[in-house]
Amino acid sequence: MPERHIPRKRFGQNFLKDQNVIEKIVRALHPEKGQNLVEIGAGLGALTKHVLALVDHLKVVEIDKDLSAKLQDVYPANKITVFEADALRFDFATLCPAGTPKLRIFGNLPYNISTPLLFHLLSYASSIQDMLFMLQKEVVMRMAASAHTHEYGRLSIMIQYVAKVHPIFDVSPHAFTPVPKVTSTVVQLIPYDNNRPHPLAQNEKLFSHLVTLAFSHRRKTLKNALEHLVSNDVFQSVGIEPIRRPETLSVAEFVALSDAVNSQTS
Repeated sequence: MPERHIPRKRFGQNFLKDQNVIEKIVRALHPEKGQNLVEIGAGLGALTKHVLALVDHLKVVEIDKDLSAKLQDVYPANKITVFEADALRFDFATLCPAGTPKLRIFGNLPYNISTPLLFHLLSYASSIQDMLFMLQKEVVMRMAASAHTHEYGRLSIMIQYVAKVHPIFDVSPHAFTPVPKVTSTVVQLIPYDNNRPHPLAQNEKLFSHLVTLAFSHRRKTLKNALEHLVSNDVFQSVGIEPIRRPETLSVAEFVALSDAVNSQTS
């Protein structure tokens, strides 16, 4: 695609230009014919071109109407289906009707919406085989963080509750135009199947609320941060010391605490 396009700040557009990085991402994605591939934010088509050379068809969700039109001008309708839409509001379940392969979603996500977009996408986890994204390195570090580390927090727990997180490689700011102020990281997310490392919460809304509340008072003990939600009896029933801090609890411990609260209030 021609590169005569002024990047729009409101869409967080930083276009990938480094061919070595592009090829490395495509190798990590390893697209194959017959797969249900979806690209978010195709931009100038840096990844699109290489992926389409390996598969029969690609679906693209692109919010920029000018770039959407260019994609449809460059590639025939039997090779690409472009949805001119905001990925934050897009219903990804429509791309995976009954009897079709699960989605393989990839893209260079805008940094300004990456976290809410990840949460939106993970709400479709049962329809997704895997995801491969370029994100701000700091965000990936938080996604992949372990308990007892500075980076570990709400994002770590809520992502790891749903999927495995595999950081793959870092990307220099100079691989983009315009040049962002941060280093990026390519990361793979694989939603869990039946072999989950921790159980599902009985009440996922309560689980999410409890985790959010705990980390909104990160420096407080669990007892003080959750004083209006979790009683001493609940802490005792699950064997979690109320003087611990939120960043010391594993995903499984947060699930256990949530389930205990849910049982008490049901």
